[in-house]
Amino acid sequence: MRRVCLTLPTHRACTGTIEAIAEEAAYGAREFGAEIHLLVLDSSPAPVLAEHRKTVAALPASPGVTVHHLDENEQRAFLREAIARTGVASGSASADRLLDLMLPSRVSYGACTNRAFLIAEALGCTSVHRRDSDSRYQAVDGEPVFPLHQELTYLGQRADGIRKSAARSKLPPGSGGRRVAVAGGSFVGEMSVDVAEIRDLDPDTYRELVGLSLPEGSPEIWRNHLIDASFRGAGNGTFDGDHTTLAPISPMRVDMCNVALDHEVYRRVPLPPATDTIGTDYFLLHLTHDAGLPGLQHNRHIVNFHTEERRTDDGFLAYQVRFAKFLLSKTYLNAVYARTAAAGDALLDAEGHIKASVVAGFVRDSADPHRAENARRLDLIDRAYRRLGGRYTAVADTLAGRRSRLLDEARDDMADFAHLMDHWEALTGASADAGLAVTR
Repeated sequence: MRRVCLTLPTHRACTGTIEAIAEEAAYGAREFGAEIHLLVLDSSPAPVLAEHRKTVAALPASPGVTVHHLDENEQRAFLREAIARTGVASGSASADRLLDLMLPSRVSYGACTNRAFLIAEALGCTSVHRRDSDSRYQAVDGEPVFPLHQELTYLGQRADGIRKSAARSKLPPGSGGRRVAVAGGSFVGEMSVDVAEIRDLDPDTYRELVGLSLPEGSPEIWRNHLIDASFRGAGNGTFDGDHTTLAPISPMRVDMCNVALDHEVYRRVPLPPATDTIGTDYFLLHLTHDAGLPGLQHNRHIVNFHTEERRTDDGFLAYQVRFAKFLLSKTYLNAVYARTAAAGDALLDAEGHIKASVVAGFVRDSADPHRAENARRLDLIDRAYRRLGGRYTAVADTLAGRRSRLLDEARDDMADFAHLMDHWEALTGASADAGLAVTR
């Protein structure tokens, strides 16, 4: 029986999302005969964690669905065992560094998904399907529109075998024998990043800031299109029937709240574990696209909304700092993406799998030369936020006070990523060996 992991990483209250994702898990088991492991990775504060435990305990039993709700202590125990199984001595500096990269004390969009990858390996799953706490499902005639339907239909299938079932096919020549490595849709509703207010306050400043996320030297017409499309997902449309495209998926066309990856991808390469930095969890989407691996893009878009926490002063400041760190990280990541795009299918071995050592080399090479460029970017970001005024002035003050640390972290995050990649395949193998006790 096919075994898959449907995961919800969270650090905030989301009882409604837990209940909804449990319905999606039941749907997948019922309609596809799959064994669904619903994995909630919970980093929430104690009162919220307690509410989540009540919600999970009250979920109706569903044939074919097993629920795992792991708090950080339980995740840490699993990670320690997996690290020890790789041969890294427990309690050593190397073991402590790996544990910190996998379970940092600060928010990390990549690290939480990396933990899902390792636990999915322990559970014997062949794919990971990720959702987020600030999202809901669309509905048609009162029935939810589950992305899992398209993910289970296409993911892992040989592209030539399912080419005719997709509405459109844009496969590169020679890639039809490869298996679908990623399936994803986007979102409708509120922008995925809290920059709508910036766009409304000062469109020119908005374009200046968002433009920093794009590669240097991009043609102006192309840049303008990408700036307009950034963080907006599929807009405000509604589901009007399935439309699917079989092709390498552009990271601009899918969202990490609505994506599934085959284990042949994530067992070889992890996501960057950078902390307090949005967007770094899109790394594997860039990689599969540049390698020409088949993907399935669908229109079962998830409904995005911003939680109340984001609307508080503290939540606003935290998210703007994460956005600024994203703009600094792109200096390094875009250098890596330029090389993966140039490498193309040379990123793949004879079996069509990602060559992790090649990717690690690109990441390691990017880790040093961009501090001066990022100092210039911080100056630009500072001026932009002060120009916006109001509560954005406090963001500028915060970034100025952390200037040296931010520049160091942007560089060190890439070195940490390369270090994690050096150990990753040993970690995925050790996780598979360790297994995970069934919790329900």
